[in-house]
Amino acid sequence: MLGRFFLYFYTIINSMQRKNMLASILFFFMSFASMAQGATPPPPMPPPPPGLPIDGGILMLFILALSLGIYKAYKMSNKADLLS
Repeated sequence: MLGRFFLYFYTIINSMQRKNMLASILFFFMSFASMAQGATPPPPMPPPPPGLPIDGGILMLFILALSLGIYKAYKMSNKADLLS
């Protein structure tokens, strides 16, 4: 009778081990299936910053253009004076 009890107890534990093993295997493969779904896509990238700032050297560019214009006008007037 005691032998039957241990045999019955062994079959219960053995079937529980099989159930636990089956549950573990299913959990393992389900985790791979959920990882294959992928995450949400990342947010879009912000636009790149603009190139060179225009307002930084605009005054210097204006002064340079004005001085070049004055120089060319002076040179043309000097050339006209020499021809006449």
